[in-house]
Amino acid sequence: MSIDWIAGSGAALHGEMDISGDKSISHRAIMFAAVADGVSRIDGFLEGEDTRATAAVFGQMGVRIEAPSDGVRIVHGVGLDGLREPSAPLDCGNAGTAMRLLAGLLCGQDFDCELIGDASLSKRPMRRVMDPLMRMGAQVEAANGGLPPLRIRGGRALRGIDYTTEVASAQVKSAVLLAGLRAHGETVVREAQPTRDYSERMLAAFGWPIEFSPGIARLSGGHRLRASDIAVPADFSSAAFFIVAATLVPGSELVLKNIGLNPRRTGLLHVLRAMGADIAEERRNERGGEPVADLRVRHARLRGIDVPLEHVADMIDEFPALFVAAACAQGITRVRGAAELRVKESDRLATMAAGLAELGIRVDETADGADIYGGTLRGGSVESHGDHRIAMAFAVAAQMSRGRIRIADVGNVATSFPDFDACANAVGLQVGRAT
Repeated sequence: MSIDWIAGSGAALHGEMDISGDKSISHRAIMFAAVADGVSRIDGFLEGEDTRATAAVFGQMGVRIEAPSDGVRIVHGVGLDGLREPSAPLDCGNAGTAMRLLAGLLCGQDFDCELIGDASLSKRPMRRVMDPLMRMGAQVEAANGGLPPLRIRGGRALRGIDYTTEVASAQVKSAVLLAGLRAHGETVVREAQPTRDYSERMLAAFGWPIEFSPGIARLSGGHRLRASDIAVPADFSSAAFFIVAATLVPGSELVLKNIGLNPRRTGLLHVLRAMGADIAEERRNERGGEPVADLRVRHARLRGIDVPLEHVADMIDEFPALFVAAACAQGITRVRGAAELRVKESDRLATMAAGLAELGIRVDETADGADIYGGTLRGGSVESHGDHRIAMAFAVAAQMSRGRIRIADVGNVATSFPDFDACANAVGLQVGRAT
């Protein structure tokens, strides 16, 4: 049964917030710990459906993972050659990160396996991962058009390659690097547009020799991963909704604690500041090898801008939140170079454009972006199309609307931020389940 929200204008946002752990890092921490030698502890693990699906996948392959408390996992690693053949398909749920990275990690194993996902994941393109892996010697089969499920044939000898990515995707880069762990020779990944380096940083933390800098990463096969304790920072993509809400709602001043500020993840901060946002970084530190800081966000009036192309890849998951900020800004915000939004959990360009139009905001779509005309939001009903970030973005939009907004099909919010509504209400927003 579909779950809907009713959201409306609440109070100014005040206080301090602890945001759940970073989803991308939680996925990788489970994966790398599972194939490391020894026992690893993960603190700050995101208790979302996506990340739990990744943990369950490794449980199917013989890895013992304990959960002594919320946000903690103890992973008994089996080494790169210790995974067991699963007796059933490996269900990645809604997690594109899990499926693409697993394809790279598993294509050099000695056993066959099949990666499946939910209806949304089954529509997401996998050819971008399959092509470089097959160039390395892997045998990966998919449905027509390169869609899941993925069938991986084991027992293939992999060789390192020098690969230049065709799309700006940290998932593609990571899949190739993970395949390189079991490949003969050196694997190099080059990017015209640098993407987040979570995998590179974590491979180094687990003791694998790797060289990387923005736009290039290289490693050789034949080494071992050593168990490591990982502290996962708070998820910037989840924080983004509250950054935008506190910016938009008059009288707000909100502190978001220990937010991960990987430089390849924080394009939204640069763009919002260029629009006039008041966001200060305090208590800068490092957590799990990643830069973190508290973000103090105060209400500010925003103006529309042309979003710089160099920030697009660094905020690809934050565009639904940005669209809401743009809808409330003075003037026009222009986005280009964001065609990747059309192949996320939904076509986010089309879904945000349709939803904002329903709420009285003009949005002119282009093939790779949109022009958003700032205006006054009205109440109405919008579809999230089962996309967690779309649902949360419209909950933020409701705080600035003249009437309440009904947001349909929000169940998938549990994949990345299962307690979003409770956290939102605690700091002044108004979000509740429709009856």
